[in-house]
Amino acid sequence: MSKPIVAIVGRPNVGKSTLFNKLIGERRAIVEDTPGVTRDRIYGESEWCGKKFILIDTGGIEPKTDNSILKKMREQAQIAIDTADVIIFMVDINTGLVADDRDIAIMLKKSGKPIVVCVNKSDKIGTVDPTFYEFYELGFDKDPIPVSSIHGSGSGDLLDAVFESMPEKQEVEEDDDYINVCVIGKPNAGKSSLINKILGTDRLIVSPIAGTTRDAIDTKFENEFGKYNLIDTAGIRRQSKVDDKIEKYSVLRAQMAVERADVCLLVVDATEGVTEQDEKIAGIAHEAGKAVIIVVNKWDLPDTEDKNTTNYSKKVYEALAYMKYAPIMYVSALTGQRVVKLFEQINYVFNQSKMRVSTGMLNDVLNDAITRVQPPSDKGRRLKVYYMTQASVAPPTFVLFCNSAALFHYSYQRYIENCLRDTFGFRGTPIKLVIRQRSDEDETRI
Repeated sequence: MSKPIVAIVGRPNVGKSTLFNKLIGERRAIVEDTPGVTRDRIYGESEWCGKKFILIDTGGIEPKTDNSILKKMREQAQIAIDTADVIIFMVDINTGLVADDRDIAIMLKKSGKPIVVCVNKSDKIGTVDPTFYEFYELGFDKDPIPVSSIHGSGSGDLLDAVFESMPEKQEVEEDDDYINVCVIGKPNAGKSSLINKILGTDRLIVSPIAGTTRDAIDTKFENEFGKYNLIDTAGIRRQSKVDDKIEKYSVLRAQMAVERADVCLLVVDATEGVTEQDEKIAGIAHEAGKAVIIVVNKWDLPDTEDKNTTNYSKKVYEALAYMKYAPIMYVSALTGQRVVKLFEQINYVFNQSKMRVSTGMLNDVLNDAITRVQPPSDKGRRLKVYYMTQASVAPPTFVLFCNSAALFHYSYQRYIENCLRDTFGFRGTPIKLVIRQRSDEDETRI
């Protein structure tokens, strides 16, 4: 069985994300003094007294609302409640017991799950604020626990109460052999819809409103092709349009998500083609050295400009000239067209990014390349490339020793890179060349 699951629920702006970050020991959920910032369920792993557990942060519950986003947040919170073994019901001592708290309490009691009431913002040390006793009216079995999510005080008592309420559940260590797949792209390209289609469930909020997904969300998933950790990111907007504080946090989260990924799925809207913003987003993955698959989504729509994949691929590679190594997949997240085939490509480019080549084989390719195209020269001095060796993988990184780094022009580096790709493949992954200068005298002594 899996690790126990604990969900933090409550109305908006009571401090759920702050407590979540405190308990997992990292700033993963966006914390902002604005109701409705956390819209999707956020997962993290924590540990208490040697026991590991999964913690879920949820969007604030508005029991009575006609707002479409708030309704979706309530649905997501309900999914977290259904999933959890124990629920932390967070309330705010500064506002006291309000009608929404009572409504949420009724909803939680219907779940039949163990509930621990967390009275947040209990920052005063010493005497208990009389407002604290109002929360006994909620009628749960366990006494409310005063906590300060900002300072962390009371969190130990809270976790003790959580584990006292925990149903018996055998814990087993999870495998770490998951491929981290990060889904990136501009807003409304269909990233969340693609993940939902893969998982076969409404795991993430899907809305036509640009910017709905603000955090990077991790979801572990297994199928006949292997084990995957899918990372959905906030749509990355043009920097000039990132004008609010929350949106800036989201862009940072997306960039951090790319850093954690093994493979990036760059989702492009087929009806728009590769835009300038797509180029910039692709550049984030390329510069980070991540394996990339270009996923052209909405290929089923009738207003797609060019239904010929050959012509469309040519246009894509013209726009992403630095990413011609990346394979292109044409899918429809709406109908599921060719979505399953993505996993074969994910496995392929992942293995390509992890490929190692012996020094002997590398230098055979290098010598052949030098024979066919002489290294460049400048003012009577010619570039000499002595040998090459592979330093690391993901991305495949090669160190080339030469007599002059200044003579090793970018065009010749690209030529060497192309020779490596022609021989070994490295499909879907960038290649990094590191130039090391060594004098002729040093080479003679070797």
